[in-house]
Amino acid sequence: MSARGFNRIVEHLAGALATRGVGRGDVVAWQLPNWWEAIALYRAAWRCGAVAAPIHHQVGEDEVRHMVDVLEPTVLFASEELPLFGFDGAIAVRDRTEQFAGLWDESRPFADDCPSRLSDLAAVIFTSGSTGRPKAVLHTQRSLTYKAQLMAQVHGLGPGDAVLMPAPLAHISGLLNAVLVPGAAGMRVVLMERWDPEHGLSLIEEHRVSYMIGPPSLFTGLMEQEGFERRRVRSLGVISSGMLGVSPDFITRASKELGAIVKRSYGSTEAPTVSTCLNTDPFEQWRDTDGHAIGEAEIKVVDPASGRRRAAGRQGEVWVRGPELFAGYADPLETASSVHRGWFKTGDLGVLDPDGWLTITGRLKELIIRGGENISPAEVERALELHPAVVGAVAVGIPDDRLGERVGAFVVGRVPFGVEECRRWFVELGIARFKTPEAVVQVDALPLLAAGKPDRAALKGRVGELAATLSAR
Repeated sequence: MSARGFNRIVEHLAGALATRGVGRGDVVAWQLPNWWEAIALYRAAWRCGAVAAPIHHQVGEDEVRHMVDVLEPTVLFASEELPLFGFDGAIAVRDRTEQFAGLWDESRPFADDCPSRLSDLAAVIFTSGSTGRPKAVLHTQRSLTYKAQLMAQVHGLGPGDAVLMPAPLAHISGLLNAVLVPGAAGMRVVLMERWDPEHGLSLIEEHRVSYMIGPPSLFTGLMEQEGFERRRVRSLGVISSGMLGVSPDFITRASKELGAIVKRSYGSTEAPTVSTCLNTDPFEQWRDTDGHAIGEAEIKVVDPASGRRRAAGRQGEVWVRGPELFAGYADPLETASSVHRGWFKTGDLGVLDPDGWLTITGRLKELIIRGGENISPAEVERALELHPAVVGAVAVGIPDDRLGERVGAFVVGRVPFGVEECRRWFVELGIARFKTPEAVVQVDALPLLAAGKPDRAALKGRVGELAATLSAR
């Protein structure tokens, strides 16, 4: 689709929203796969001065009902196959083409008399946490505008670039990198409804994709795809990979095989991409750290109990603040517990070196406490995934009467991988014995949340399998 043709649809779709009573501050909600219509709805809602509220396409009916109760939307759009379509007044998208396409009939007025203000809410994005109900994160026009312009600059993106986006457009990564950054950079967007490495490889080659974002597993699958050749991905220029598990070995391998700048980044729904590396930073920093604070963002590492700043090199909770920070949660009590004097308490553990390079080491709530020793699951997982037989791993605590918890791990392996090989490997790496998994269960695949993160809650529900292996020894 051309920019001119797409903008024409957005203008008339905004006019149709206005005729349905959508105005400044109203909520436009939808539940769609990664379809171009979702980008049109984002932009049409903003043209009306309204709030965009995407609902992840994998969310079930119970969660959808909760989200609708929180949002109180003025109008709903959905694919007929998804739960939101069952709500009163939902407008079908694509399945009944004439219903949606009729919304931008030329006779409808443009909605150009209600411009948004920078302080207005722009979007409600739901988190995908592994425990409890998703939180409704509120972002303003100011926070999203600032972040879009900054990320285009940081990654050196412009009109000649193209992004391939398999991440859901209802996720902060999809919103930022398929809607906002392309708008700021004037670049092309190639959407995928679901990730498939063979199809992804073809799309990169066909559309000369130069920018991608995603977890390591996405790029590992690409490199291991039958038919992969360096020439087929020669257009790739910049790859940004976040989430725990972005190992130095992955960065080294992907940089070499994909022939691109491959760097780590750190952020969240509440504070999108607050740290990464510039394209001109040393390779060692791309490989070994999650970058440094970018733009006007500030990062500090504190003692979780007192909130006092930790000395450089000491692990603590990561706190951030800056223009990209969310305006709060829909629930004021959740906001009060997570924000202190403008600083967002991320719940992530990390280390800042004296020069400001950040390394994320785990989650505060996920610590395994064995005999009084605090163990970061991320550290254990990183060590496991360095083993050539291990594709992925999640470490969890096994309740223990004597020690409080023991370390266990669920592992996806290329070949059988058990506790004896695990013990030998940790000795070879020189990792403390108390951090070594005492029980290992091999699984075919790790359960994932909608955002692609491992579903730790689901695996903690299977901790009995780990405990059984301890009892059998």
